[in-house]
Amino acid sequence: MILLPLAPVEDGALPGPVLTEIAALYATNHAFFELSGDFPDPGRITVEQVAAALADELAHEGAEVLLARSAGRLVGLAVTLAHTGRTSPGDAAAGDPDPWIGLLLIDATAHREGYGRTLARLVEDRFRAAGRTGLRIAVLDNNPKALAFWRSQGYAALHQAADREAGRPCTVLRKPLQTP
Repeated sequence: MILLPLAPVEDGALPGPVLTEIAALYATNHAFFELSGDFPDPGRITVEQVAAALADELAHEGAEVLLARSAGRLVGLAVTLAHTGRTSPGDAAAGDPDPWIGLLLIDATAHREGYGRTLARLVEDRFRAAGRTGLRIAVLDNNPKALAFWRSQGYAALHQAADREAGRPCTVLRKPLQTP
């Protein structure tokens, strides 16, 4: 699996063919988007909605969208935030020291094939190589499968919080990133 950063083209627009692939990836995950409420109709996610969601993510300083490809096929993506610069979900002090995974999404037709574990590890490796000592994620409390996945990857719960964007209840988890 390789990771490629999603880079806007002219005028900050996202490349059309890649955006179509990403929208198809999002569409396979309608069950997740039913839980999250991120789209008005999770069964009909449009390219325009995905473009707007990605533009919102990329508007944050230090944000990156990483596309995960295997044998040329888009199998997943990760949205990361290198630094928050402000209070993170449930944290009392501004300037949280850890980077965050905002979203890790795997093509639902390829769930349970190891792509999620591999993508999580590659994201961790990127931050470890950058000298970061920990990584956080906020997982929606109504998504027990995701909580189990992240715990199985070595993430430990820090506290309960409401997410910044929609106030949804979530569990903030953290994994230390020791160097090998």
